[in-house]
Amino acid sequence: WPVMAAIAVAIALEDQDSPFYIQERIGKNGEPFHLLKFRTMTTQEVGNEGPEITVGMDPRITKIGKILRGARLDELPQLFNILKGEMSVVGPRPEVARYVQHYTEEQLKVLTVRPGLTDPATLAYRHEAERLAQSDAPEQTYIDEIMPEKLAMNLEYLEHRNTLMDVKVFVETVLAVLTDQSENKS
Repeated sequence: WPVMAAIAVAIALEDQDSPFYIQERIGKNGEPFHLLKFRTMTTQEVGNEGPEITVGMDPRITKIGKILRGARLDELPQLFNILKGEMSVVGPRPEVARYVQHYTEEQLKVLTVRPGLTDPATLAYRHEAERLAQSDAPEQTYIDEIMPEKLAMNLEYLEHRNTLMDVKVFVETVLAVLTDQSENKS
């Protein structure tokens, strides 16, 4: 809690607006819910228009936002979503409705479980923004290439899901964040 409070104050001081970003995502059984994150982009640039994805070194990202994203600390408020029962620690990441509309019937199976804070696809695509930055049409690349790849990984995960696998994914996520942090400092 003290870490979250300090982060909230730092965000509010830098950009003088709410430290939280609330976005509607699609959860279990296709039910929408409000995902909570620390805000990492300036409110002057953030709108409802355009893609719901971040590409490369997006100029909307604040100085504190860059640090939070790098350490994945912007995801901490999702602990409230977990406590409310809207999410679990490990499970397919929740998506926004406009991308769920592109799911095939098979891909919709990811909506049969509570979404999670992390999953195997999150680990494999933790540098997704850099890949999207290389595309001439980032949102289309996300819809046509990345999203189907991530969904295939999550469907595979769901077929073999068990407690040991969930613990493994969680530990790998923590190690990946720590590794990314040490690489960023180098």
